[in-house]
Amino acid sequence: MFAESPDRRRIALSLQYEGSHFCGWQRQRNGRSVQAVLEAAIAELDPLRPIQTFAAGRTDAGVHAAGQVVHFDCQGPIPARKWAPALNGRLPNTIRVRESVAVPLDWHACYCATYRRYRYTIHNGRRPNLFLTPWAWHRYQMRLDAIRMDAALQGMLGLHDFSAFMRAGSRRANALTTVQEVLVDRQGDMIRVEIQASGFLYGMVRLLMAQLIAVGEHRLSVSGFEQRWRERRRHEVREAAPAHGLCLLRAGYEQEMFTKAGWYDCQPWFFLAEEDPPPDPPIVPE
Repeated sequence: MFAESPDRRRIALSLQYEGSHFCGWQRQRNGRSVQAVLEAAIAELDPLRPIQTFAAGRTDAGVHAAGQVVHFDCQGPIPARKWAPALNGRLPNTIRVRESVAVPLDWHACYCATYRRYRYTIHNGRRPNLFLTPWAWHRYQMRLDAIRMDAALQGMLGLHDFSAFMRAGSRRANALTTVQEVLVDRQGDMIRVEIQASGFLYGMVRLLMAQLIAVGEHRLSVSGFEQRWRERRRHEVREAAPAHGLCLLRAGYEQEMFTKAGWYDCQPWFFLAEEDPPPDPPIVPE
């Protein structure tokens, strides 16, 4: 824990939200954003003006967060650890603060982050499931080949230009980012894909996931997938996976502030036994 100054203090939050209720994290002129709702709740509790929050990642409309990290400055008497329950009493039930801690005034939720980790959840069973609908992409046409999907992701490790997976409208000067870890795990009818990187491009994970599904359904070879992003063939990346399957799992820092229970892997993992599986994809030569 960090010492708090009696004048101005900085608070970090471990934040969860259900993205389907919001136009994204960032405040928008038209639409209800997580940032605007959170700042309104903070304003009810602290005299410092203006209220400004800063997040580790700018999730898009419909994208969830299990361990978003946010910071803000305050001047009031509320102790750091009390901010979580105080805010939860004022926030809608689609936003929860899991933990609140004091951090130094020069600490920044975005600029101090060493990585962000996203999870994409796929329901690959034939039958729909109402309780999975808000959190997973129901892809039922064929049995996805998780081994091929994993092989495709492994080639992305390291520092690369991922222009092929960047949506138009990005303000980034370049498309370079470092992919640090990847994971494809199948349990019964459920598949989770996790990607950890130093940072993510605008729309990167959803564009990437649509291509990865094509690999899993044998509509696109592993080598073809790699050629598309290595040769920056953005014109061949035409689809994006639905937002509701994507979740910002967590952001990491050199010195972790939160307890593991309040920050690490806070999205429950769904398990469904495999029953009546979709047909295997046709065998297509590489």
